[in-house]
Amino acid sequence: MIEFSQRVQRTPRYPFSGAHDLPEDMVLMASNEVPDAPLPSVVAAIEATLGKANRYPDPTNHALRRALSDRFDVPAQRIAIGAGSCDLLMACGDVLLEPGAELVYAWPAFSVYPYLEAATGATGIRVPLNEQHEHDLDAMLAQITVATRLVIVCNPNNPTSTALPLDRITRFLEAVPRHVCVLLDEAYCEFNTLDDPDASVDLLAKHPNLVLLRTFSKVYGLCGLRVGYALCGDGRFVEAVDRIRQPFFCSITAQAAAIEALKHQDVIAERVERTVVARVELESALNELGIEPAASQANFCWFPLPEDGPDEAAVVKGLADRGVLIRGGTGQGREGFLRVTYGTPRDNARFVAALTQTLGR
Repeated sequence: MIEFSQRVQRTPRYPFSGAHDLPEDMVLMASNEVPDAPLPSVVAAIEATLGKANRYPDPTNHALRRALSDRFDVPAQRIAIGAGSCDLLMACGDVLLEPGAELVYAWPAFSVYPYLEAATGATGIRVPLNEQHEHDLDAMLAQITVATRLVIVCNPNNPTSTALPLDRITRFLEAVPRHVCVLLDEAYCEFNTLDDPDASVDLLAKHPNLVLLRTFSKVYGLCGLRVGYALCGDGRFVEAVDRIRQPFFCSITAQAAAIEALKHQDVIAERVERTVVARVELESALNELGIEPAASQANFCWFPLPEDGPDEAAVVKGLADRGVLIRGGTGQGREGFLRVTYGTPRDNARFVAALTQTLGR
């Protein structure tokens, strides 16, 4: 019988939503996808690459890095591309972590973070969120030692939807030792109305140990193509992650779609506006059910279930039986909570009706 490495045994399974084998009429509110299909021009850009599928994609991602450089005024040599932001996240662990090193992150947070310690043998230090479901940056600072190589701040945080204002992030960065890489995971930053989503880019000039991790999967609606990027304070980070990954990690289709999607910031603004409207409407509906969600700055909400109602598993099943797929909190790090992605007005109405029935309200 073949023997597998200890790495396999210590690596958790990713909590998939299971949406791919469900009926077509299910309302999908579990995976933080936007309900908008790609723009016709993005589809056209994708189709234009299909006749070139016999050739490998540009391994340097030159055109996409140049487009991102023009968009954010960050030198192209300080921009890394990945097959989704998770690809870059795992690569970050590979280049920074090893046995004896330490990784600090908040919890609950993105469910992939524990993979970094499992994959590298580093020691992961989880710092509990505060009572508002936000990162406790002072507590995270207190956990940094000479062995700390990486600190991750998810802002807005997944799964709790909360965000910290940029001034608090700035003070945190100023206090972190320069030998520690700070990865600011901004997968949902475009939905954050506390600050200009681009304001954090200015921090790169002062903090070479900072990496801003972003994605085309969320507001740009390209999660099916897997393309993400990192804006880096130091170009050596780009060189390091590119060295340890497989070649041709971003497809020709994904590169073309991302370049075209970047041209339509007006559409992005419209999607954010619709998300904010959904955020307000769904919060109001939950309040009417006696539920107080966390202060969302993302395209999803996070809330505790009433103590006098069915438990989490029963609610998740009850919603699924009524045609609505959401994410339970247990798989996200906290039992008794739900994470629900904002959908179309029709989707949101179906969710509220299904939750009301499931809770027996």
